[in-house]
Amino acid sequence: MASCPPPPPRDLTGRVAVVTGVGRRAGIGFAVARRLAERGATLYLAHWRPHDEQQPWGADDTDALRAELAATTAVADRGIDLADPDAAQRLIDDAVAEFGHLDILVTCHARSGGDGALLELDAAMLDGHWAVDARSVLLLTRAFARQYRPERGAVPDRGRVVWLTSGQHLGPLPGEVAYAAAESVLAGLTPTAAAELIERGIVLNTVNPGPVDTGYLSPGGGLDPALAAAVHAAFPRGRAGEPDDPARLITWLISDEGRWLVGQVLDSEGGFRRSRW
Repeated sequence: MASCPPPPPRDLTGRVAVVTGVGRRAGIGFAVARRLAERGATLYLAHWRPHDEQQPWGADDTDALRAELAATTAVADRGIDLADPDAAQRLIDDAVAEFGHLDILVTCHARSGGDGALLELDAAMLDGHWAVDARSVLLLTRAFARQYRPERGAVPDRGRVVWLTSGQHLGPLPGEVAYAAAESVLAGLTPTAAAELIERGIVLNTVNPGPVDTGYLSPGGGLDPALAAAVHAAFPRGRAGEPDDPARLITWLISDEGRWLVGQVLDSEGGFRRSRW
């Protein structure tokens, strides 16, 4: 008779995490939130349903997502448009008001659509992606760092920030110049931001999750079926990443075991063969 795997350690008990981009069960944000909940973290979640409703894969019932996570840990959430310049500060202020303090920030949100190739770009495309994909992340990180108190933790350098970027530093992202431009800011700024934050007891790293099927690589996800099949085929096991693949790495970075990794851009791509795609 097969034995059951041991339950995950509750090593994040007492720590409070803000996770953005938790509006869809198939998203990386929800996978991260679920992993952190299993480890005992309290959760404050952010989502923006109007954006998800405009995508081919649609939006999920955020009340149902919150209820699912609330079966494991304390959860609060709000819908907020992070394109608003004041939204990042409001989100962090609301989370602190709800739970008293914050220890962890994971930025999984990103704008989909409204992009194009270099010769198709206009200022609105660039500004729209910059506002959501880069500016809001920096403002969230600033607000988080200002409220963080390192003396709260029993382990030094226990604050955590994890940014998500894309693989534009490993190869081209055709037709997504505005998105790649904004995401490249995060990858390029990681060493500088990490050097500042470590002085405040906060460890920052950035994760490139590689191609992850958050709905767009599935039937009906809006991508040409032949192109989606080619992406899956470029992986050694014939499947693109699933949301839990980067979530496992992000959870490790947040744990005490990950505290000696600082200011790195980590490519969690499962052997993705870019040359075959």
